[in-house]
Amino acid sequence: MTPTALGAVVPEHSVRFLGHDSHAHDEPHLVHVVAGTAELVVEGARLTLRTHENLWLAPRVPHAMRLPGDSMALGPVLSPGVEPPTRVHRLGVVPALTTVLTAVLCAAPATPEQVAPFRAALEDVLRGLAGDYFVLRLPVHPVARAVAEEARRGVATLDELADRRRASARHVQRLFVEETGLAFGRWRTRAHLNVAVARLRGGSHLDAAAHAAGYASRAGLLRALSRETGLPVADLARDPVAALAARPSEGARDGLVPASA
Repeated sequence: MTPTALGAVVPEHSVRFLGHDSHAHDEPHLVHVVAGTAELVVEGARLTLRTHENLWLAPRVPHAMRLPGDSMALGPVLSPGVEPPTRVHRLGVVPALTTVLTAVLCAAPATPEQVAPFRAALEDVLRGLAGDYFVLRLPVHPVARAVAEEARRGVATLDELADRRRASARHVQRLFVEETGLAFGRWRTRAHLNVAVARLRGGSHLDAAAHAAGYASRAGLLRALSRETGLPVADLARDPVAALAARPSEGARDGLVPASA
C-alpha cells in the first residue's frame, strides 16, 4: 500500500497525507513537510514546501494545503506567544526542527502530559530562530520603512528600491542614518546576517545558511560575519554557533530595543 493509502487507516490523521481546505488557527502554527512536497495557499499567495522545509504561521493566518502523490506533512499547533517575526515566516530546512519532529513521530505522545515536553522542545528551537542576533531599528518614515522591509528579503540596490517609491537614494540613505543609526548598506547586511545566524542556530551548515541569506558562498558569509562581529574568520568557520555565542549579541552589548514591525 502507498503512504497515502496507509494514511486512510487512521482517519483522524488523514490530513497529514491529504492536506486540507483553507482554515486558520487561533494559535501560532508550524507546517513541516515530512516527505515529498506541500502546495500551500497562504493569505491568497501560493508557495511550495519540499521535504523537511518549514513554514511558521502567526495566529489567524488563513492557509490551505495540498499534498500531491505520497507526500506527508505535520502541522503542530504552538503555544500562545510562540509567534514568528512576520505573519508568514518561511524557515526552509532546519535540522533541529526535523530532529524534534522525528522524535515526535517515533515516540507518538498521546496524552497532554506526554505531548508537553515535545511541544516545549519544538518551541525552544523556534524561539532560538526568532531572536535576531543583530537588533535592528526599523525606520519610522513610511518610504524608508517600506525600503527596509523589501531590503530584508531581496538584493535590489538602494537606487532601485528608492526609485520604486519615487524617492531619491540620497534621501532614503539620510533617513536610514537618522532613524536607525546605520547606513542602508550596513543595515541590510545585518538583516541578511540575521537570517544566516538563525539558520546556523537551527543546525544548518554554513553553505545552506549562506544560500538562505543571499550569499553566493560560505566564504562570502564568513567574511561578512567577521566584518560585523570582529570575530576571526577561522573561528567562525570552525564553529560559527559557538563563536557567536561567546560574543554578546548587538542587543545585549548596545542595549538596543528592536522597533516593532
